[in-house]
Amino acid sequence: MLVEFKMLPDNARVWVYQASRKLSESEVEIVASKTELFLQQWTAHGQDLEAAFELRYNRFIVFGLNQENASASGCSIDASVQFIQSLEKEFDIDLLDKMNVTFYNGQFIAHKSLSDFRKMAKARSVSANTVVFNNLVNTKAEYLENWEVPAKESWHNRFLA
Repeated sequence: MLVEFKMLPDNARVWVYQASRKLSESEVEIVASKTELFLQQWTAHGQDLEAAFELRYNRFIVFGLNQENASASGCSIDASVQFIQSLEKEFDIDLLDKMNVTFYNGQFIAHKSLSDFRKMAKARSVSANTVVFNNLVNTKAEYLENWEVPAKESWHNRFLA
């Protein structure tokens, strides 16, 4: 069952998928339409899942799931990963590689490999105050409060010189 993201409780589970490039407006429309269809039929052991999504900055797909009514099972999580993989193929993007870092570079959002981010940190091209996207957040509350944070407040801190 698809609901508005803002209607999910703060303890709702979230998954953040970052695209390896910015999506065009037309791609965002298609991704939104396909995601709506997927979440409308997303189930766990035959039970509808109360789910929502956001598309942020034409780059991030964020799933939210209210686990108070029904939790995602292994099969439903597999289904969501298969859905994300289908988007990867259709749009020739990477959404599942956790070894990439996305951060603000001035007013723009940059996407770099973890090794490139480390090199940038050594060269002081990024700092402890560089705002990064902490895609390891687990709940809606964490996502709202700790997703866009200075690198010093995230797991990215270990790569700063």
